[in-house]
Amino acid sequence: MVSEAQERVGSLDVALSHAARLLNSRPTIAVEQTDEILKICPGHPAATLLKASALRLSGDPTAAIMLLLSLNQTNPPWPGLHHELGLSFGAAGQSDQAIAALRRALQLRPNLADAWRALADQLDAIGDAVGADEARARFIKAATTDPRLIAAASALVENHLPEAEALLRAHLKLHETDIAALRMLAEVAARLRRYADAEILLAHCLQLAPGFNPARQNYAMVLLRQAKAAQALPHAEQLLSQEPNHPGYRNLKAAILANLGEYAGAIEVYEAVLKDFPRQSKVWMSYGHSLKTAGRVNDSIAAYRRAIAIEPNLSEAYWSLANLKTFAFAAEDISAIRAALACGRLTPDERLHFEFSLGKGLEDAAEYDESFAHYSEGCSIRRALIAYNPDENSGQIRRAKELYTAGFFAERAGAGAGATDPIFVVGLPRAGSTLIEQILASHPLVEGTMELPDIQNIVRDLIGRKRRNDAPRYPGVVQPMTTDQLRALGERYLRDTRVQRKTTVPHFIDKMPNNFLHVGFIHLLLPNAKIIDARRHPLGCCFSNFKQQFARGQDFSYSLTDVGRYYRDYVELMAHFDEVLPGRVHRIHYEQMIDDTEAEIRRLLDYCGLPFDEQCLRFYQNERAVRTASSEQVRRPIYRQGVDHWRHYEPWLGPLKEALGSVLEAYPLVPNNTN
Repeated sequence: MVSEAQERVGSLDVALSHAARLLNSRPTIAVEQTDEILKICPGHPAATLLKASALRLSGDPTAAIMLLLSLNQTNPPWPGLHHELGLSFGAAGQSDQAIAALRRALQLRPNLADAWRALADQLDAIGDAVGADEARARFIKAATTDPRLIAAASALVENHLPEAEALLRAHLKLHETDIAALRMLAEVAARLRRYADAEILLAHCLQLAPGFNPARQNYAMVLLRQAKAAQALPHAEQLLSQEPNHPGYRNLKAAILANLGEYAGAIEVYEAVLKDFPRQSKVWMSYGHSLKTAGRVNDSIAAYRRAIAIEPNLSEAYWSLANLKTFAFAAEDISAIRAALACGRLTPDERLHFEFSLGKGLEDAAEYDESFAHYSEGCSIRRALIAYNPDENSGQIRRAKELYTAGFFAERAGAGAGATDPIFVVGLPRAGSTLIEQILASHPLVEGTMELPDIQNIVRDLIGRKRRNDAPRYPGVVQPMTTDQLRALGERYLRDTRVQRKTTVPHFIDKMPNNFLHVGFIHLLLPNAKIIDARRHPLGCCFSNFKQQFARGQDFSYSLTDVGRYYRDYVELMAHFDEVLPGRVHRIHYEQMIDDTEAEIRRLLDYCGLPFDEQCLRFYQNERAVRTASSEQVRRPIYRQGVDHWRHYEPWLGPLKEALGSVLEAYPLVPNNTN
């Protein structure tokens, strides 16, 4: 039998629980509920505290304070009471009293996470930035035991990203200054490749807590993922000024330096880290990447081998070896890859790297049937991990053709920055753009850089400012821009790319193949810049993309149908610019460059307004850093072997041929209608 006393306790607990649930959604009803409880149980401490919270949330912090002060006189020291008193004083605009009450709560219970966060907010309010920063650091430590964040953290660990995002957004609606939750939400955004969103969240985090070093490290990494290395570097330097020997901060700096083209500096940092931490397999791999880019191919192979020796199933290190293009796996390497694929304990990312690696190893062994099967499997895995929609790309092509007419450009003649410095090389990846870059960079008046993200960053910023449903989509956002605005963006491009220029020569190369999507925009911003279209046989180009595992981006390349359609879109758009801006773009067909190199180089230099220079014929002797999959290939004289290599795989390229249609039949010409 349940006693009357037990029934009363049970009913009271139910009533208190109900009132607590009403606090954030209907606080005035919660006040009424607690009043009813207090009629039955006058002076009940928990009900009184709950009523004070409800009064504060209802907009009456003064009444809450009076109630809490009275409660404090009749009860022993109580952390929750002082915490609520601090919140109520804060809501009443009495920061000094709020701080005192919160400090008292934390004396009684040092791990009260919400009190640390509230204290940080109040210290901010009185201008004590240092104190607020210290309080938020304590909050982060305490919040690790917060069950509200543990649930989100568990979802994050399990990679249940929608669940984690929902939990964190709900939590932040109630606790908008919770920097631990902000950082976790930024992690969700980063995993979903919503790097701009992650950047905003982390920037807010650091605004609230400048000393929150883990968030600063995340912020620098997110900037780096968006190719904003120059912006990321000061954050890495700030972290290292506090912890000079921190391996994570040192690796971050090395990666940033590599992205800035400072490969000697990056190599130096990696070597110092590996001296102190020689068993770090992924650092050996990153070290190998920098060595490869700097042209130290044998050293890079040794670094990748060292990474594999430490972590035998490090699939990305195997792919890094395969991606040297001039490297061939030994029989024992092939056996090791097969064994790894057979073990059944690989993540999708690990498996796809091994699949592409095995595809390359079997290709070198002329086992094309099985090689294609593994390339195809690797692509299938990657395609399932991305959200590429070919209709979106085709839609952008259509909108560009509609906007960028001859009349549109004529109306804007004289817009943009007048500099002649940039030479853009566009097209599809794997179409010979690195070869063109290497040839041009061998000229004494031209500097090679890397695949610069700056045009894409400008476009991203423009789109970011136009997120309303009724806003014009890109390139529609360009239409209303004034001459002054276009000139300012051209000058921004020149300013932002300055960090990549290491010499004082008059010209530099921006080799970002996907910039073909922005040719019209480039012309408006930089009307005197040169634009070179690198084009390769559709089957050779598309299949080379299909069998290439890109670090990021190029999401069109993991399906034969997708890549064929993307190539068609590219040809269609470039044909449009040939029509509305005749002679503006110089086209180089890869096969013609191979067959008659000197004549094509002379044509190229004439277009660029550069005198012929013999060094351009000896481009393979250029020791500059080359940061693409073709880096080792362009360090050798031109050879024909790779031109028709795709023919070994022709039996399996039916879907690609179908997707290409008339574009394939007409090559190197362009069909009258590519739609």
